[in-house]
Amino acid sequence: MEVYISKILGFLLSFFFYHCQSCPHYKFVVKEVPYTRLCSTKNILTVNGQYPGPTLYVHKGDTIVVDVYNRGKYNITIHWHGVKQPRNPWTDGPAYITQCPIAPGAKFRQKIILTTEEGTLWWHAHSEWLRATVYGAMIIYPKLGISYPFTKPDAEISILLGDWWIQDIVEVVNELLLSGGEGNHSNAFTINGQPGDLYPCSKQDTFRLKVERGLTYLLRIINSAVQDMLFFSIADHNVTLVGSDASYLKPLERSFFVISPGQTFDVLLEANRSPNHYYMAAKAYTIAAKGAFDDTTTTAIVEYSGNYTPSSPPLFPYFPKYNDTHAAVNFTGSLRSLADKEHPIDVPMEINTYLFYTLSMNTVLCPNNSCSGPNGTRILASVNNISFVHPEIDILEAYYYCIPGVFGTWFPDFPPLFYNFTADNLPKNLEIPTLATEVKILEYNSTVELVFQGTNLLRGSDHPMHLHGFNFYVVGVGLGDFDNEIDPLKYNLVDPPLSNTIIVPANGWLAIRFKANNPGVWLMHCHFDRHMVWGMDAVFIVKNGESPDAKMSLPPSDMPSCHKPVPITSKVANSLGPDICPVYAEKK
Repeated sequence: MEVYISKILGFLLSFFFYHCQSCPHYKFVVKEVPYTRLCSTKNILTVNGQYPGPTLYVHKGDTIVVDVYNRGKYNITIHWHGVKQPRNPWTDGPAYITQCPIAPGAKFRQKIILTTEEGTLWWHAHSEWLRATVYGAMIIYPKLGISYPFTKPDAEISILLGDWWIQDIVEVVNELLLSGGEGNHSNAFTINGQPGDLYPCSKQDTFRLKVERGLTYLLRIINSAVQDMLFFSIADHNVTLVGSDASYLKPLERSFFVISPGQTFDVLLEANRSPNHYYMAAKAYTIAAKGAFDDTTTTAIVEYSGNYTPSSPPLFPYFPKYNDTHAAVNFTGSLRSLADKEHPIDVPMEINTYLFYTLSMNTVLCPNNSCSGPNGTRILASVNNISFVHPEIDILEAYYYCIPGVFGTWFPDFPPLFYNFTADNLPKNLEIPTLATEVKILEYNSTVELVFQGTNLLRGSDHPMHLHGFNFYVVGVGLGDFDNEIDPLKYNLVDPPLSNTIIVPANGWLAIRFKANNPGVWLMHCHFDRHMVWGMDAVFIVKNGESPDAKMSLPPSDMPSCHKPVPITSKVANSLGPDICPVYAEKK
């Protein structure tokens, strides 16, 4: 009887929490629609038939509700990238981490709770690689009556950078997983869904930004590409960065910058050049070898108003070399939070949880050397030598309902071995990871310093790391091995940028700090989707605090099912107390 009454009470509380009548409601219908790019037509998965998908317009502190109807043929989830979702991991979105996917024909109501976010974020699919076409912008204006901390622009435009495969994206990921190799890279990059002038059958649809001389434009730039960091530039124009990941920056003027998958930048463009046509362009930044990445360039046209004869072709911007790591690292290191009276920052100064996570590419043997990785091996990726294996029941459900055997709690704070991580030649045995589903448990309100260390195993690579449920301060970045005695002395603890996604440089390190004040289950992963499916993922469980507002909310009544029997071992729910379910008590 006690369990029955508790479940009924939980259902009623959940119903009122997720059925917010005063909240703005949106309807997302996931369905396939034919689109033509690069001289061929294919069906792609979309939201409401749009590619890119619809833009959500909200204000700081809003709560909105999105009803997601899956009318496609694949399981899908939707993630609200950069939204912290306080106490509400249930609608964060990563498949088999906080929910099971929305099955074809099913519906899921997602509540999106905004708090301190202000600027540009985005939403995207978070299952397989479906985000290649299922994504859109989220514009978060200041609260009503509050102005921007910079001169009000004359107009605002969203610039969504993406990529396009001629092949069906599900076939691309399936072939990658089957072969064990790198997989096919994209055939084009896009700006607002269009490849641009330099690709076949594309010139007529190139995106055009029409500007008037003397006016200022706020460009909300999002890198939604599946696999590539991108250099971005506009011919003969500097831009001023004023925001990143829905947090304000000290103004930073640049002729070009690098943006990783998942990142957003708000930049001001002054139309102060002679009337003409100027290319806006983006191309890959990578340390991969030529031929191993999409080496094409997407373009749009900044078109001044007036009567004149434009240059033909339009003026083209300057870019660094495709593998200019120093340019990328210097850019990341130049970002600073605005950190003024109206936009204060709160960098944790007293740290009680130190973590050191290596990010590595790995290999495992295949029978008869039958895979397409180096020497017939299968390529994997890892954090602290753990290549993450997604479970068949989502971790949040297992944690909340005490379902045993879904995950372990021994994710290491440090790598199993310290060595010269960035040496040119490393022993092959270091490439072999442990495959496991392990989580790191954090105490509520603990203060965390996490140092990411890129390694040169298999080959060095940049890693755009994204943390769900939190923003973090980027307090340091550098090349080579992290020096625990010297590098912390150079930390920026005065005005570090506040981010949710950041590039850990190839064969370098990056340090972040955050306060674990959001109870729930939260994914951290590389935002290169191939690295993520290879296992470069980690999961934090932040325990409940003591007060009611420091505990996870109840689950929605319409949570998608994993279609597996759920052996409930707890009477009701983990949110009733601050302690982790006894089944998953942290191993000492």
